[in-house]
Amino acid sequence: MKNIYIMLVVFFGTLIWTIINPNEGFTCFLEIIPAIIGLAILVLTFKRFRFTNFTYFFILIHCIILFIGGHYTYAEVPLFDWIKEVFDQSRNNYDKVGHFAQGFVPALIIRELFIRKNVISNKSFFNFIIVSICLAISAAYEWIEWAVSLMTGEGGDAFLGTQGYIWDTQSDMLYATIGAVCALVFMSKFQNKYLEKLNH
Repeated sequence: MKNIYIMLVVFFGTLIWTIINPNEGFTCFLEIIPAIIGLAILVLTFKRFRFTNFTYFFILIHCIILFIGGHYTYAEVPLFDWIKEVFDQSRNNYDKVGHFAQGFVPALIIRELFIRKNVISNKSFFNFIIVSICLAISAAYEWIEWAVSLMTGEGGDAFLGTQGYIWDTQSDMLYATIGAVCALVFMSKFQNKYLEKLNH
């Protein structure tokens, strides 16, 4: 339980930093809302279903990624401006980190839920279904970005974050898919160790 409290302190500490003088207030609000809604859901369901600390840790990392993007806007994160200059890139690519996490972290969440609730009986489709759900989540988020941009005009441009790249939506979904696959390939064994501890 101690680790949960530490993660909550980090969450709220980073959130406070995020909302102090952000580059664009409206964009900041849009970017941090998913993290706040996510926290509310986790708190409300904590007694009925508590994830492993392993999964909570990566949820926190995802929230921090959102908070940084909210504070600076995804197109203006300083470290990635520096990377852009050093590697002669055409755009600030911090948003790709966010979309990679958008596949990586949900894959871990879904995987733990599926295993503990025994959702998938046919294990042959297990990883395929997880990746498919993560891709669906990414596509749904792109719809939200599109809708917000249409409704708010220029106010939603920073939230959309295309930076003039015509394939931004497609590449965002690709990065989310890659993130989901990476989570399953590289993190499954580690997650299994935490899940095994629940049975002892």
